[in-house]
Amino acid sequence: MSSRPTIKEVSKIAGVSFKTVSRVLNNEKHVSEETRRRVEEVVQRLNFRPSHAARTLAGRRSFQVALLYDNPSPYYVYHVQTGAQQRCSALGYRLLLQPVDVLSDDLASNVLALIDEAHLDGLILSPPVTEAPALLDALDRRGLPYVRIAPGVRKDSGMASTMDDVAAARALTRHLIDLGHRAIAFIRGPETHVSSSDRLEGYRQELAAHGIAFDPRLVVAGDYSFRSGGEATRALLELSPRPTAIFAGNDDMAAGALAVAHELDIDVPGALSIAGFDDSDLAQAVWPPLTTIRQPVRELADAAVELLLGGSGETQVSLEHELIVRKSTGPAPKG
Repeated sequence: MSSRPTIKEVSKIAGVSFKTVSRVLNNEKHVSEETRRRVEEVVQRLNFRPSHAARTLAGRRSFQVALLYDNPSPYYVYHVQTGAQQRCSALGYRLLLQPVDVLSDDLASNVLALIDEAHLDGLILSPPVTEAPALLDALDRRGLPYVRIAPGVRKDSGMASTMDDVAAARALTRHLIDLGHRAIAFIRGPETHVSSSDRLEGYRQELAAHGIAFDPRLVVAGDYSFRSGGEATRALLELSPRPTAIFAGNDDMAAGALAVAHELDIDVPGALSIAGFDDSDLAQAVWPPLTTIRQPVRELADAAVELLLGGSGETQVSLEHELIVRKSTGPAPKG
């Protein structure tokens, strides 16, 4: 069995110093494109993998960052993890995945302990961890770099990758109004997520823009889970007159609404239009496939890692949403 290639071999074959190889591996500046390309070709040919321990001793960095998450949607979490993992790998960092309880009184102390134990170089916070003020204060005091995905509070503080949830919710509500719907219900997410409030605000703004009175009976709370979407839909369908369209705050809840409609033999979209938010894998797995807002979750996570580790000096990046129209929405029923 051949021995593991060393950085000494890489530098010798590439014809550069150890320090130059280290700069390329750490994605540092001040390396010419030709030199970078030559070193990367040798690294790939030798299948060289730098030792994290050696890199830590050399640069006093662990080359490890952690992603903190507390979200009931497995699809959302999966795409956040995938986007962050791929970018970390490309930049030569190891990503630690850490579930947390955002409502815990020990959140900040537990995260600080994780930082010390793993010698983290930075943190990526996904919602609703982004909304925990005690944790943000603790991280600011510690001085550890962190970036937030879709923050809802203190939006101008620190690094963040964002999308305009209010504008996105307005676009989906406008789509339903354009189809002739006026009794449009909204299933909101948990109060711990500012995105939930932003999407509700977008829904309300678009109703007002079209002269449609806001009816609080048509807004029911959920928690971004499939179960809560189904429970909220049962409550909405007991109203008289009942809504002709349901806008759920995420795809999981929209899928729950769709399941209840099927159970009650309600034609979707003939008698009831249902729409979601996120464009998760689930949106196309159900029938009919969901009209939804495509939230670039992987791209938001990718951008967050780039802000944290890429060295560009930028602190904020904003990505665009996209309205995806599928077969779960149609013209409002007549009569």
